[in-house]
Amino acid sequence: MFTEELKAFRRLGFRHVLLQVLNFASVIASGLMIWKGLGLLTNTESPIVVVLSYWFHGTRFYRGDLLFLTNPASERYHTGDITVYKIPGADIPIVHRVLETHDVSEKVKIPGLVTKYPGDQLLLTKGDNNYVDDIELYQGLDWLERKHIVGKNDFPQLKYALLGILGLLALIQRE
Repeated sequence: MFTEELKAFRRLGFRHVLLQVLNFASVIASGLMIWKGLGLLTNTESPIVVVLSYWFHGTRFYRGDLLFLTNPASERYHTGDITVYKIPGADIPIVHRVLETHDVSEKVKIPGLVTKYPGDQLLLTKGDNNYVDDIELYQGLDWLERKHIVGKNDFPQLKYALLGILGLLALIQRE
C-alpha cells in the first residue's frame, strides 16, 4: 500500500529526514513559545479563543470568530464586559457577557465559596440570546470568582488588524 512512499523515504537519506524532523519540531516549538508568550503578556491561560455557538448572533460575534483576551490583575470587570470563564470540571470555556458585579467590602464567608476578602469581585454572567442568567451553568456556585475567569475581550478590532497584517505578509511572499 505505501511501498512507493517507503522507497522514496529511504532514498532521501538519514540526514535529510533528520533535517525535516528538526524543522517540524522547530515550527511546533515556535508556535508553543508564541502561545505561552502571549499568555504571559495578557495574563491569561488562553489568549485567543474561538466562539463556538451563536450566542452573539445578530449582535457582534458569530460562530468561528476569534476573541483576543486579556486578564489584567489590576483591572476590575464591569457590567457589559465580554468574558470567557471556565467552571471547575467543565472542559469548554464559555463566552458570555457580565450581567452583574459584586465587590466584597468586608471579610465574609459565602456558602459554596471560600472566605472572600475586601477587594474581591464576584460576577454573574448571561449569554445575549439567553433568557436567564448563567447560575445553572455554574454547577452549584452562586457567583463566578476571579479564578474562574479566563479573560475578557478587550480589543475586538485587534482581529481585523492581525488579519490585515497576515494578508499583507501573504501578498509580499507572493511577489
